Amino acid sequence: MIVLRRAFGKFFASCLVGPLLYLVAFGWGVGRNIQINGISYLEFIVPGIIALSAMNTSFSAVGNNLHISRLYHKTLDEYLIAPLSTGAFVLGKVLAGCVRGLIASLIILGLAFLFGAQLVVNCWFYLVVLLTCFLFGALGALAAMVVNSHEDMASFFTFVLLPMSFLCGTFFSPDRLPKVFVYIIEVLPLTHASYLLRAIASGHGIQPLSLAVLVVYAAVFFAVGVAAVRKVR
Repeated sequence: MIVLRRAFGKFFASCLVGPLLYLVAFGWGVGRNIQINGISYLEFIVPGIIALSAMNTSFSAVGNNLHISRLYHKTLDEYLIAPLSTGAFVLGKVLAGCVRGLIASLIILGLAFLFGAQLVVNCWFYLVVLLTCFLFGALGALAAMVVNSHEDMASFFTFVLLPMSFLCGTFFSPDRLPKVFVYIIEVLPLTHASYLLRAIASGHGIQPLSLAVLVVYAAVFFAVGVAAVRKVR
């Protein structure tokens, strides 16, 4: 929190630029007169952008930090020899990523209301955002432990996170893709995060199946991440 407070200006600006461009380009530009499933494209795309931002911010905050600490600064060993359990260490890192992801999501939500989006935002909405942040923060911890170079970390982002960014219901409905792609996309976590946030924001309530999928992914990623850190330890 001390580090975040000292660099909050740069963090805020980095979280602001991308979503602002998405909202201007797709919300005001392409989607001004488009409706999807009875709602405006702006209101369709905002939950997807929030899910996308929660994924990228949380993953980067945990994954890049741990990866650099392990391979370059060599400071991870300082934490691992401390009288602290592996689970507590990983949980602390993941929750730090969750804080950054939540802040980034709140920034997008504020921008969306300024752009005129009509969204239902309740406790379930924030819970799903938090769960998404936790899930991808845990994935970031896992990736940082198993990826052995900066180039491979960039490749992980390119081959794992980047396809999810564009295909998992963030900017359009996956139903329009060929069936073989739909089946793959339906098992990815960001798809269910987008589905859940969009359903809640449009007033349709929670989707138990998507919520269960996110919980399972979060538990698995966290457990495997703890095991990976324990192996290094």
